[in-house]
Amino acid sequence: MTLRFSAAASLTVATALLAAAGPVLAQSAPTVLPYDARRGVFSFAAGLESSLPAVVKVTTLGQSRGPSSDADDPKPYASGSGVVIDAAQGLVITNNHVVENGRKFTVDLIDGRLFDAVLVGADKATDIAVLRITPDGRPLNLKQVQTVDSDTLRTGDLAFAVGYPLGLDQTLTMGVISGLNRSGLGDAVEDYIQTDAAVNSGNSGGPLLDSRGRLIGINTAILSGGMGGGNDGIAFAVPTRIMLYVADQLRTQGEVKRGETGAIFASLTPEQARRMRLGIVRGAVVADVAPGSPAERAGLREDDVILRLQGRPVANAGSINATVGVAAPGSSLSVVYLRGGREATTALAVEPPVEAPVQVGADRVLAYGATLRDMEGEVQVSAVEAGTPAAQAGLLAGDLVLAIDGVATADIRAAARALEAAAGSVALEVRRGGDTQTITLEKTPREKTAEEKTPA
Repeated sequence: MTLRFSAAASLTVATALLAAAGPVLAQSAPTVLPYDARRGVFSFAAGLESSLPAVVKVTTLGQSRGPSSDADDPKPYASGSGVVIDAAQGLVITNNHVVENGRKFTVDLIDGRLFDAVLVGADKATDIAVLRITPDGRPLNLKQVQTVDSDTLRTGDLAFAVGYPLGLDQTLTMGVISGLNRSGLGDAVEDYIQTDAAVNSGNSGGPLLDSRGRLIGINTAILSGGMGGGNDGIAFAVPTRIMLYVADQLRTQGEVKRGETGAIFASLTPEQARRMRLGIVRGAVVADVAPGSPAERAGLREDDVILRLQGRPVANAGSINATVGVAAPGSSLSVVYLRGGREATTALAVEPPVEAPVQVGADRVLAYGATLRDMEGEVQVSAVEAGTPAAQAGLLAGDLVLAIDGVATADIRAAARALEAAAGSVALEVRRGGDTQTITLEKTPREKTAEEKTPA
């Protein structure tokens, strides 16, 4: 038997079913799903169509390689997507990895027009870049998206990814917000929105929209289990909370100026939680506090468990990095932490970075992101901060430092003198388990790689 419904009957049945699912849904709106009565279909087009003209294709051009290379004729070598956030100024948000190392940039609009653009600024830590469309005498007539606070998002909200994937023209896909506050993919400042909306190569820099067409994030990366790096239903977007701060810094200063707290944080593990008898598995543990730092002045100590920062729950160390990473130097952050089973509060200042690569305290040395301490007659690495030269070089907490640039290190004072005397790279002879190896620290960390992380 074949069932046939008229448009009106379909709407009645759908509304009745959704209303039966819960009184909250029934009370939220007369028709729960947007319905186009003229065509007799359910559709989100009315809420999304006004935002689609603001989504652009970004092409990055650089010097071509080969015997016929012409420095004056840059060739396209990367492309992605972008979204206009300020029509009057012609400002476009995209990803840093879309425009990185480019000499020239072009922006394709949905109506077929092509414009040159200049790079206003880019931030590797958040993978955000700002372009400005260059007027050429033609009216720009740009459209811009409305932006919404990403802190209002909830898991289960509908989400729409828009961009130019895999060489196709503008493409819209739909999914849900699969998770919030995702971190640990390799960047310095991460607080990603996770979605299952289809995101593929070419979507990088394009917008993630809510069901009303408002900007909630910038599509940045996908997590792929296959060799081809295709869509597996796990995509990540930089939330507007971070994007707007970074974009404002780039447009006003050309760079993002960040501060630091002097504390090294590690994600709370189940093993630590059991050892500390916490009864929780979410939070960040203070792994170390730099001497004379804002964290030390705030009274933070090792093994303090950070529960909330600026009123936001702390899921892991990435939650703290995401908040500190968008806090202007000179600002103060409210902290709720757990010590000895009791909650306490403090104010943590964010101050301009200390330029000295080596900081010497009463019982420790902090250098290149690693903390060294005396441990039973030997110098031991007690903590390593993520993303620092020490972490990039592969130094691990627990390593024993035997010598620095060929100078034996009997205690942290000797280690401090050797580190302060070093120029450029520093060679550490370390013992890990029963093996001895040499680890070279560079003052400027290399580019990070993550095999499982694929640019969108």
